Amino acid sequence: MQVNLIETSENSQNSEENPTFEKLKNKQAWIKKMRLKFSVRPEFEITQNILHPDGSLNQDYFRPSKGSIPQIQRKWSDKERVLLIKGIEKYGIGHYKEISDEFLPDWSAQDLRVKTMRLIGRQNLQLYKEWKGDENAIKIEYEKNKNIGLKTGMWKAGTLVYDDNGVVLKMVQEMSGDSKKRKRNGQDNLEGEEEIEID
Repeated sequence: MQVNLIETSENSQNSEENPTFEKLKNKQAWIKKMRLKFSVRPEFEITQNILHPDGSLNQDYFRPSKGSIPQIQRKWSDKERVLLIKGIEKYGIGHYKEISDEFLPDWSAQDLRVKTMRLIGRQNLQLYKEWKGDENAIKIEYEKNKNIGLKTGMWKAGTLVYDDNGVVLKMVQEMSGDSKKRKRNGQDNLEGEEEIEID
């Protein structure tokens, strides 16, 4: 839907009272005139439906027809999951381009970021930047995030999301602090578990 600036009720003041309105009206008229002059070409039939007769854009012309853009159907397999874990072990979270280049060339860096969110169980991966872990460490992080999410009601679509009140962030920080205390006291609960740094 196109909004015509000169027809809105906010701009319905007399042009003598509002020079800005007059300027907008003239500019819009000039734009429509230029569109009609240069966009529609009689020798090219395809251009006949670009504009409405008044010079406004025909938005339907620019919408692709259904089925005109082929959708590639890809399914995420267990094999790809294992390759993503190998990439996280080697490069760390945040290095999705490297992981894509070496292990999963059919998946973009953005695709792998989303898959990592599901793998770790957290929507915001900032605290995991550069974090490396094997499948066991990833499972531990996932369970931690899931427990926080279920306790706070912030477990959405398989990931922990932050709340506006900061309750989730506080629990994440407390859990990280408890883990650091256990490490300092030599009470590591699981061998090979890596801690995340919270700034």
